[in-house]
Amino acid sequence: MSNKALYSGSFDPMTNGHLDIIERSSKMFDELIVGVIVNPNKNALFTKEERVAMIEEVTSHLPNVRVECFQGLLADYVNENNFDAVVRGLRATTDFEYEIQMAQMNARLFNDGIESVFLMTSPRYSFISSSMIKEVVSLGGCVKGLVPEIILNRIKEKYAK
Repeated sequence: MSNKALYSGSFDPMTNGHLDIIERSSKMFDELIVGVIVNPNKNALFTKEERVAMIEEVTSHLPNVRVECFQGLLADYVNENNFDAVVRGLRATTDFEYEIQMAQMNARLFNDGIESVFLMTSPRYSFISSSMIKEVVSLGGCVKGLVPEIILNRIKEKYAK
């Protein structure tokens, strides 16, 4: 029996913290889907197509990882696509408080047998957020080593325009 997990987020942009969680969780599941969430209420730096393409590029070394896009309720997507688990990364206690509430609500909404799996972010990436990356780059700061090089170049291109 194979097992299938979802790691979802806006990934606008993907950071090395995200990549760390993807690489580690890809070893735990037969199939890992990176789900790019489309939130029409957010003003994204990258289009959903750009985010999917960048994530596919930086995860191409992981044969059991696929990237998909979705919108709407996470539980609906999870239930409709027969996932066994949803992976979430935790950076700090503030993440834990938010994520435990989400996990408890999802436990009511998920089909039976679907688990939430929490992975602690590597300490070297625990302070990184996509919002912080965008802010630092927009103000001319250096984020080298905090995002994959491919993505760093794309962020710089966006802000150069």
